[in-house]
This record gives sequence, C-alpha cells and structure tokens, in this order.
Amino acid sequence: MISAVILTYNEQNIIHDCLRNLQFVDEILIFDSFSTDNTIEIAKKFNVKVKYRKFDNYASQRNEALKHVNQECDWILMIDADEIVTENLKNEILNVIISNNDISMFRVRRKDMFEGKWLKYSSGYPTWFPRLFKKGHVFVEREINEEYITKGKTLNLKNHLIHYPFNKGLHWWFIKHNNYSQMEALVMVQEVAMPLNISLLLSADPTKRRKFYKRLSYHLPFRPFIVFISFYFFKLGFLDGLKGYVFCRMRMIYESMIQLKFNEIKNK
Repeated sequence: MISAVILTYNEQNIIHDCLRNLQFVDEILIFDSFSTDNTIEIAKKFNVKVKYRKFDNYASQRNEALKHVNQECDWILMIDADEIVTENLKNEILNVIISNNDISMFRVRRKDMFEGKWLKYSSGYPTWFPRLFKKGHVFVEREINEEYITKGKTLNLKNHLIHYPFNKGLHWWFIKHNNYSQMEALVMVQEVAMPLNISLLLSADPTKRRKFYKRLSYHLPFRPFIVFISFYFFKLGFLDGLKGYVFCRMRMIYESMIQLKFNEIKNK
C-alpha cells in the first residue's frame, strides 16, 4: 500500500495536475498550512485526506505529516505540490516496491521547468531528492533543503519528476525565496560553526557530496558570485540560452539574500 504525502499552501495553480498523476497510489494525504485559496476545494475532488498544521519549518512539517499516514501503508511517496509524477516514473515506482524489499529509500531527479523549458544545465541537474521510502524507516532533518535520514539502503530511480517552481509566476518566486533565504541564513549560522567533514567529499552518495560542497561554500568570499559562475559556466548553464542566464542571475540574487541576512544575524 502506497501513501502519497503532499505539503500544501495556496497551490491552486498546480494541485489538480499533481493529484491527477497520483491516482495509482492507495492514499493521498494533503498536509496543509491553512491555504487561503482554492487548494483544498480542488484537492477534495480527488478523494484525499486533509490535515492542517501551522507551518514552522519543512523538517517538522514533514515529520508531523508522516504521523498521519494510514497505518496499513508500507511505502510513502513524499512529493511537493509543484512536482508531477510522469507515467514512466509511476510504472517504475510500482515495480521497485515489489522487487526491492531490502531498500529503505529511493531518490529521484527532477526536471526544473521555466517558461516551458527544461533547465537541464542551469538548474544544477542532476540533483537527487529522496521521495519514496518505507514507512517508519526515514526521519527528516534540517529546517529547509531538508535531509532525509535512514539507516537502510538507498537506491536511485531512473525516471524523473517534472518540477514547476514558477507555476505562480516570478513575483511569487521572489516572495517565496525571500522567506527561504531567512530560513537558510538561520541554518547557515549553525552550520558554519561546524567542522567540515572531508569524508563526505569521498562518499559515493551524491547527496552527501552536495552537502559537503554546500557547507564549504559558506566559507568562501563572494559566495553569491561564485554560485553564479559555477552554475552558468562550470555546469554549462549558458547552454540553456537566455532562460538559463536569467535563472542563474536569480539564483545569485537568492544566494545574496542569504548572505546579507546571515551577516545581519551574525552582527546582532
């Protein structure tokens, strides 16, 4: 039995498409932060279970949501409201949960879409996100850009989620990332004081290597500009054309917001 868990807040633009592609699961749990638009009205057309909780951070929100999953569920598909499960990914999920009983968690890559174009290079693809795991085998840590902790084995799936981070427009993206930058700055204050774990760099796990590089970047001068150079040139973001350049600029702005807020917090 599979339960899909979706955190929501004002997702009326995308929630229909998200839920329409989840009809293969046995239960859909909408864990809502008191949406003020038509998210819940649209969701209820798909026979979902709805729970409400005031949002504080992503880790605690996801961990609390997991407590409300049907006790008979064996697997949990944790996706975001702006992510779409493709037909190929659906078929792969249904296959792996039968043939991989010794695996606790599966990771998935996303195709980030911007104005109808897949940002294959400028988005930092491929980045792996834990999305499918056995009930009771995973705990979520870190308030934002969460880390999924499991003692069991982890595998990567071949197929992709389609991600629509701009489904509410650029204005909303900047509002969202203004909030994200405050959360990230607060976490950065904690993590910058921690010693760098060099063993993560040597790990075969791409998420652990990404964690190392992220924490390493905290110590670099001109970090926002370095992020732009990394994504636009070294990760070949220029191959995405004008949209790739715009996205890399936006990423640099986001990192600048984090850095400024980090400096403000440290100087208080």
